[in-house]
Amino acid sequence: MSDKSLEQFLGQPKRILKYFGIWPPPEDISWYGLILYRIYMYLVMASQYSFLLFELVYIAMVFGDLDEMFESSFLLFTQASLCYKTTVFLVNTKNLVILMDYMVSDTFAPQNELHEKRLFVQARIIRRLCTFFFTSAFTTCSLWALMPLFDNNGPRIFPFKIWMPVGPTTSPQYELGYLYQIVSVYISAALFVGVDNVSLAMIMYGTAQLEIIADKIQALQNVPLKSNKEERDKTIKDNNALLRECVKQHQAVIRYIEVVEDTYHANIFFQLSGTVLIICIIGLQLSNLDSNSVQFVSMVTYMTTMLSQLFLYCWCGQELTIRSERLRELLYQCPWYQQDTRFKRSLWIAMERMKRPIIFRAGHYIPLSRPTFVSILRSSYSYFAVLNQANNKK
Repeated sequence: MSDKSLEQFLGQPKRILKYFGIWPPPEDISWYGLILYRIYMYLVMASQYSFLLFELVYIAMVFGDLDEMFESSFLLFTQASLCYKTTVFLVNTKNLVILMDYMVSDTFAPQNELHEKRLFVQARIIRRLCTFFFTSAFTTCSLWALMPLFDNNGPRIFPFKIWMPVGPTTSPQYELGYLYQIVSVYISAALFVGVDNVSLAMIMYGTAQLEIIADKIQALQNVPLKSNKEERDKTIKDNNALLRECVKQHQAVIRYIEVVEDTYHANIFFQLSGTVLIICIIGLQLSNLDSNSVQFVSMVTYMTTMLSQLFLYCWCGQELTIRSERLRELLYQCPWYQQDTRFKRSLWIAMERMKRPIIFRAGHYIPLSRPTFVSILRSSYSYFAVLNQANNKK
């Protein structure tokens, strides 16, 4: 059952990251296989860091030209974010193993078909949302690859404005440079989706576990007054055992989410804070582009990708908080007044603990929620309005 849950939630990102050598290698891999796996991983990461380095060199070369700097800065931040997130993912491999151990623990194991359905539904939701994110990201990369073929009426240019050790004027230098940029950006998109999908899937797994706890609370039985003492004692005993199980599972979810937050909070904070800048820059570029050009369409799809990523994080955090807040209400609605003193004492302690909802925070500061998503959009529009006004005054 637990291995099935791992496949449901982490199967998609595992296949992506394993394909590029970022996922931890299997324990039974041979020593020479491990060496080859590591070499492949270093080559993939070298392609990403070299792309980031070429972007930094280009920014330094055009320093002072605000138009050129703005046009290339959104890609600079995206690549810097990707390199940072992937590096943190590789560094925190031990935490990833700990989290997967949580997911296959007996405490989180589904006990019936309803629990399996809860896990399946949440896993399906996150897979569909991340599939949209994946499709949007690869559509953007494809449009970027086509831009030099459709929007360029002058001499040949590369898809991205970065410094290159080869020039676009002669062959095969142009073909090699073009291939390097396209392959690198496709790898970047795949790693972006894969790393983000891991953290999002783990948050939604916590949400599914809270739904299972809610189902268990609703399964607490009434104590039949007209039954004999033996039946009442058995019902009360079963209810006490089920309540203790709910409390134990709730505490495990809290510890699990704390590990998820400690592992990925910096990645998410870096992404949220930079999305404001990216939206502003893309908005400025869209205001100066021909709506019929491939570049305009690529910028729109890129903004859609960034907004979908931002929404995914905030939506998953909101779902987690909502499910945790609901537990206290369900506990109060259970037939606690028919139970013994031990049950009531445990119920009081559990409800006091559940006063504090589970809130996932980026950077241990910004709560992931729908109000946060709206706030970021408002801030982005405010900064865009100021920059656009300043740009029009030139």
